[in-house]
Amino acid sequence: MLKGLWGAIGGSSLLATMCCLPSVVLVLFGLSSVSSAAALSDTLYWGGEGWGWFRPTLLAVSAACLVAGLVVHFRRDGICSLDDAVRERRRVINTSLTAFFTAVTLYLVVNYVLLTEIGIALGLPWESSRFWQG
Repeated sequence: MLKGLWGAIGGSSLLATMCCLPSVVLVLFGLSSVSSAAALSDTLYWGGEGWGWFRPTLLAVSAACLVAGLVVHFRRDGICSLDDAVRERRRVINTSLTAFFTAVTLYLVVNYVLLTEIGIALGLPWESSRFWQG
């Protein structure tokens, strides 16, 4: 049962990183130059050239995927109606909050630590975006 919930958490977190992940993957596999990948990630992350809608939409779709995963998880556990959810409200609230905070933490670690460090190692100009300036 938890396997499906971890999939929803990981999937929503990975989807939220799609503003930066494609740039790293393109450079990693040699499909793009560093400058083109940097321009792509800047455009998607900061919303330049009319792409201001992309990142908020990506975060909203990621949140919707997490909510859908939670609904499927609870339905598999037999919590199918609002009355069932009220009876099991403590479990529903605790599981939902844990999933939300885990997804946000995973997104922050993947996007701002892992992808940033890999991108810097590949030559992307992301040194200024480190949350620690080391």
